[in-house]
Formats: sequence, structure tokens, C-alpha cells
Amino acid sequence: MNPLSTLLALFPILLILILLVWRRIPADIAGLAGWVCTLLIAWLYFQTPFINTLLISLSGLVASLPITIMVATSLLQITIMKEAGAIDRVVAYLKTIAPGDRVAQILILNVGIGTTLAALGATPVSILPPIMIALGYSSFVAIALPSLGYDALCTYALLGIPVVVFANFVGLPVQEVGGYFARFMPVISTCIALAMLWLAGGWQLLWRGLLPTVLAGTTAGFIAIGMNALGLVTLTGIAAGLGVILVMLIYMKLAGKPLRSREGLSDLDLDAEKKLSLASAVSPWIILTVLALLVNAPFLPFFQLVFNRWSMTLEIIPGTPEKIRLFWQAYFWILVSTVLALPFLRADRSILKVSLKKWLKRAPRPMLASAVFFAIAYLINHSGVNASWELVDPARNMVVVIAGAASQAFGRFYPAVAPFLGLLSGFISGSETSAIAMLTGIHLSTAEKIGALGLLIAASSGIGGGLASVISPAKLQNAAASIDRIGEESQVIRVTFVISLIITAVAAVMTVIWA
Repeated sequence: MNPLSTLLALFPILLILILLVWRRIPADIAGLAGWVCTLLIAWLYFQTPFINTLLISLSGLVASLPITIMVATSLLQITIMKEAGAIDRVVAYLKTIAPGDRVAQILILNVGIGTTLAALGATPVSILPPIMIALGYSSFVAIALPSLGYDALCTYALLGIPVVVFANFVGLPVQEVGGYFARFMPVISTCIALAMLWLAGGWQLLWRGLLPTVLAGTTAGFIAIGMNALGLVTLTGIAAGLGVILVMLIYMKLAGKPLRSREGLSDLDLDAEKKLSLASAVSPWIILTVLALLVNAPFLPFFQLVFNRWSMTLEIIPGTPEKIRLFWQAYFWILVSTVLALPFLRADRSILKVSLKKWLKRAPRPMLASAVFFAIAYLINHSGVNASWELVDPARNMVVVIAGAASQAFGRFYPAVAPFLGLLSGFISGSETSAIAMLTGIHLSTAEKIGALGLLIAASSGIGGGLASVISPAKLQNAAASIDRIGEESQVIRVTFVISLIITAVAAVMTVIWA
């Protein structure tokens, strides 16, 4: 591979990293700079017609809608719940669970509840930071932990489709390819949980909570393997999240620790209990759970209707149609559940007015960050096409150039590189699904050349793409926006970047052993 081509293909990513980590530029602004850089390189060096670069960017924006609009609807939901007193009521209840035990609280909230929320299509990086702030955690921890926890089994999120996308790429059943992802999860989920404790309290908290953390991580991971064996891959997130909560409660009971205590409740907590019942406070999530199960249950007709028949195809790039699937997407049902819950939340006109005002302040920038990083990913993925949208010379495609350079440099050790390429792709796009779409074909062809197990290598890359949650500028800015701390995500990424590399290295070792 041409060294200059490799350098230019990587340059937008390096630019974004420099702006985020060194210059501490907010994610949306760094993303815009990265998009302009990527567009110019794709146009001027990789010979992509300028009009094509604009259409490719537009296609990326359309592809980002499931995440971009979910950012908006999740922020709207959590803002209304906060203004209506629902979050204060939830916090009052959480304070009674595992009182005084930071380890159990972190694991229940960020692994158990966080995984369940992600599986329902909700966004932990929008919902959990305000709760963690109210529980007394720093803004740094409140941004970092939900972002890291977002990866916990996000591969199997009920309303997400990374494994489905992967299965479509390789032409195999979801259950068969799901096994390649599932085998990583006991170790990776445990590493994620350990990293959470280190972020929250350093080595002291990590060593103190080693046993329950390993229990939580392995519980989630082995549930993933079991659900895949049962053919229930798309329900794994719910089962894993609830499993972690149950195991933590059993652990505390066996350890002789109090499961519940009201001694730590303040006067404000007591007032929150009087204002709303717990059922009313969590009514948006209860309604969302019911609706999510209805549109995803395989034995009901709704999934085929909203996913396949009403796919709402929009083709901007010829041959690569984008399927909108409005009535299946998480953002639609988050919005519906929020509206239906308004009477239970007692959200009157004044609450809605204040909520909308705060939402308009919080939502636009993380939405922009989500959209622009998808545009960058699509430019990289489709670079080098000619006016007829054909890739005549693969050497003009930035993905091929990067993967080719990695293959050439590492040879038979390419399996060790694949998770890091997934991490890189996930960082760019902010989506595990996009990382899979960008790299799966490259991994399969490279694995064939070196005689390795292509499906496993491609799956490990998907795991790396999920691990990018903790360094995804869009997700981190979303978390920061939910607590009105936009800009602080650049400080978080300086620490979490190292964590993501360490956990990805663990996945790389596992890939080398198995591939």
C-alpha cells in the first residue's frame, strides 16, 4: 500500500483525536472539522466526484437518524421526567437500594439497569447521568460510566440490529453468527464492569469490589451465550440486565448486607415520594417496555409489519438503499411512550414549556455530533467511487487502504488488529452497526488470504466497534448534554481512551487464540 494513501486515509481520524484529546474541542465542532477534512481528502486525493461526496454525506445523515433522533427523543424524555419530579422519585428509590455500597450501586445502575435500558431502545447516556449526579457522583463519572456501560451487551440490544446487520452481510442465520459475538461477552463484560469501578474510585474501589464485579460481568456474559443458544438473541439485553440486578441482590443477601434502607433519605427525597408514586415516575419506561416487546416479539405479527413491510426505503447512493423503518425505530416508541406517560407524570403545560426550553438548549449539539460522524463514516466507506458510483480502483477507497495497510503490516497476526480497526470505525461513526458495515467484507477477504476464521475475526471487530462507546464523541457529548456539561466530554475521553485500548487488547488476545 502507498504510505501517503494510508496517511491521508487516517488523517481525518487523527485530526479529530487531536482536537478532542489535546485541544479539548467539543465533539460537534471537532466532528465538523473532521467532516470537512474527510470530504476534501476523498474529493481531491481519492478522486471521488465532489457531488458524490455531498450525496454520500447526505446518505450518512439519513443513516444516522435512528441514533440522531433517538438522542433527541431520549433527551426530551429525561428532561420532562426531571421537570415533573420523576427522576427525583427514581433517585429516592435508588438510594434505598444497596445503601452505602458504592460497588453494588454502580453495578446495578450502570450494568443492570443500563443494559436493560439499552435493550429497550432507550439511551443510557441520556437517562443515567442526571440520576448519577443526583446520587452524588461527579460529572466526570456521570458522563463516563453510562458511556462505558452502553457497550455492555449492546450487540444484543432489543431495538438495535448490529448482529442482524452482521448476519445479512455474511448470509447466515442470526443465531449462528450470534455465537461468535457471545463467546467474547463473559470476559469483555467483566472488563467493562471493572473499568467502571476504577473510574469511580480508583484501585481501592476496584479491589474492594472485585468479587461482585466478576459476578456481574460473567452473569451478563453467560446469559448472552445462553440466549443465543435458545435462539433469543434480540432479547438478550433485557435478560442480561435483569440477571445482573438479581445476582447483585442475591450477593448482597448472602454477604449479609442490607438490601434496602430508608435511613439515607433526605427531606427532598421524602417530598419526591409524596409527589409521585414510583410506578408513575417510571411509567415512560414501563410503556416503552411493553411497546418494544410488542413490535419485536417473533410470535406476534407486528415485527414483520414494521420492520419488513413498512421499511420505507430511501435510496441516495445507488445500490445501497437506506431503510427508515419509522414505526420500528427506538426513537419513535420513546416519543410515543413519553406522550402516553404525560398524565401519569402529571406534566402540565408549564412543565412542558420549561422542558421544551431546556431540551432546545441540550439536544441540537449532540444531534449534530451524531449526524456528522455518520457522514464521516460514509465518506470513508464510499470514497473512491466514480461518477457512476462504481469503485473501479480499490486503492482509492479509504477503508480498503487502512485495512490493506494493517493486513500488510501484520500478516498472519491480522486477527489481533481486527478489534482495533473496529474500535477505530466505531469511534468515527459512533455506531457498532456502522463499524460492522464498514469492515466486515474486508475482514472476511483478509481472513481467507491468511487462512484464519473470518467470521470470528469480523465478530471481534464488531466487539471493538461496541467498545468505542466510551470514546464515541457523539455518545459522550450526549451524556454531557443531559447534565448541561457540554465540553466536558473532551476531558473524559482523555481517560477513557486508554481504557478502551486496554479492553480492546483483551478482545484481540482472545481473537488470536480462537482464530
